[in-house]
Amino acid sequence: MSRSRLRQAITNHLPAAQSLLCDLLHFESTPGNEREAMQYLANAFAAVAPEVERVPLPANLGTDPDYSDPVPDLTYDGHFNVRVRLPGSGGGRSVIFNTHADVVPASQGQERPFDPVVQDGVVYGRGACDAKGQIACLYLLLSALKEVGSPLPGDVILHLVVEEEVGGNGSLAMVRRGERADACIVMEPTAYTLFPSVRGAVWFRGTCHGRAGHSGRAGDTVSALKMAVRVMEILEGYHARLLASSKGIPLFDQFPNPMPITFGKLRAGDWPATAPSQATIEGVLGLLPNKTWKHVTEEMRQAILDEGDEYLREHFDLTFMYRHDAHVLDPRHPLVTALLATCGELDLPTEVTAMTASCDSWFYNNQLNIPTVVFGCGTLKYAHSNQEQIAMEEIAKGAEVLGRFLQRWGRQ
Repeated sequence: MSRSRLRQAITNHLPAAQSLLCDLLHFESTPGNEREAMQYLANAFAAVAPEVERVPLPANLGTDPDYSDPVPDLTYDGHFNVRVRLPGSGGGRSVIFNTHADVVPASQGQERPFDPVVQDGVVYGRGACDAKGQIACLYLLLSALKEVGSPLPGDVILHLVVEEEVGGNGSLAMVRRGERADACIVMEPTAYTLFPSVRGAVWFRGTCHGRAGHSGRAGDTVSALKMAVRVMEILEGYHARLLASSKGIPLFDQFPNPMPITFGKLRAGDWPATAPSQATIEGVLGLLPNKTWKHVTEEMRQAILDEGDEYLREHFDLTFMYRHDAHVLDPRHPLVTALLATCGELDLPTEVTAMTASCDSWFYNNQLNIPTVVFGCGTLKYAHSNQEQIAMEEIAKGAEVLGRFLQRWGRQ
């Protein structure tokens, strides 16, 4: 497969990839609402790959210890991932590509989130880069490989999954099937940066139970809101200690705070002159590979027990909705060096560094022991924003990189 032949095939199929992306953006596939989008993808990929399978999400997925549950009352009847396989000619290394079809809700000021707009070769809409543009890149890749007709040495497997944005339940379901491969590339909008190291995270919900009452009887009340503020102070202190103990880890150490704590929600009270009986905080805490999510969740609870007053200790609940460990792959691993060499061959500027956000890569790297990197087209700065976008030129370049990489990887 010559470079010019692959590039021409990509050019030939780029309009079809743009049409697929725009079609896909029309689906309001927020977590739990991906069914129609997944049906569309199963049908679309059947035209470019010999094996397409709808993989149901098991009804008991919620009992898995690594299940994340921010979607209330969700059941999995009729929900599925899509698995695509392009068989190799035999004897070569295989690779899994994982990416997701779910999206976060529309951002404030995003006027047409599910009505895609194309301007000067740039596609705008919710999910354009995160991560429906990655799906379009894989569709373009398989379309071009089909036209070229030269079989790759190793199998190419696609996991197109649901529920990544709320913790990775789609990938969890695929991993529990025990898929095997020689490498995995989790596709996110990295602007072709290679991430062999990815931080972990826990999403937490803390509920404080106070004693409600009128402001004129302050001695009889306990404000759950003030309790919540104290919990945030305790967790900020824990984060500072965790950050200090997480220094010296390669690739992460260049960042002042690669694993921040963020408080995203606070709900309390219904009247200015009444102490609220309940307050709930929700947030996320990052973690590096020196700790597991189990260590961090235990230490967060213990910090509140150690530093809270007696009333707080007895009237506080802490739960965790999302639990990811960090993933680390040696940057000298052949998967990293092969991708890096391919980018260099195509004069594509890139770097190898750590990802200071969390994604599904740990399922494959840590639980299936498949060497994994995060890599993709498009730019993370547009993800989850009211200007979410991706250029079709970036999708074309991503498909070329992956096509050339597959040749290189399969022969190694």
